[in-house]
Amino acid sequence: MKMTTATFLKLFEKELDENQNLYPYYKLNKGSVSQKDFRKAYFLQRLNFIEKHVEKKEKTTVLDCGCGYGTTAFFLSLNNIHVVGTTLEFYFEQIDNRKKYWNNFGNIANVTFEYQDIFESNFEENSFDYIILQDTLHHIEPVKKAIQIFFKLLKKGGKIILVEENGACFARQAILFAKRRNKRIIEYFDTKLQKTILFGNENIRTENEWKKLFEGEGFTCLNQETNYIRYYSPFAYKNKKMEEIIEKEQKIANHNNWLRHRFFFGINMVFTKK
Repeated sequence: MKMTTATFLKLFEKELDENQNLYPYYKLNKGSVSQKDFRKAYFLQRLNFIEKHVEKKEKTTVLDCGCGYGTTAFFLSLNNIHVVGTTLEFYFEQIDNRKKYWNNFGNIANVTFEYQDIFESNFEENSFDYIILQDTLHHIEPVKKAIQIFFKLLKKGGKIILVEENGACFARQAILFAKRRNKRIIEYFDTKLQKTILFGNENIRTENEWKKLFEGEGFTCLNQETNYIRYYSPFAYKNKKMEEIIEKEQKIANHNNWLRHRFFFGINMVFTKK
């Protein structure tokens, strides 16, 4: 039986109530009703975008690079997709607890997780049909080298699904500049790997910057699939259904280029290896 994104979200909310260790990374069950709907809308639109672009064929293989706590990997696994999730930092410690929870709702035997730096990957070339990069690539440096690795790991015709913050968004630019100025790349010491990691400091980019990077390494952008999300604030969700707000936002995104590029918070893109 197919696990829909809506059903998955309900089960995920229950997990968040039971497992406080996932907070504050996920805040879907915190705050007012409008705040929760605001966050759920963003979560669902991103998950729906991934679900739409991962074809559910037998033996479909996915690399969820920088999978964090593994949420997307669990969703795909429950839909009988073979997933390898790689992650660093504190996220990895929560994976076993999450396996116990999600095993109650389907077979998750086809998902594995590895504590891994992509630059030391031991995956064979042409191993994956899809690579998901959700809130990941703005952390990986050097980014060009990483994209070259992804090109090698993908099968011919394979796709990169990029789920990111919009680097052209005025509000996000201002917030990040106040926090880190122009210090876009930093270093930290990984105690498990026992080495210093080069790290993108919320180094988000614009649609055109992502296209230039990927196309420079041999990928083709599927422009018609590019999708901008989150325009309204939580206040707009007060006394209105989430679906109404999403529909209204997408009408704006489809008809106003300037607002789409400068005021939408999130961007989703697809690149293919031809």
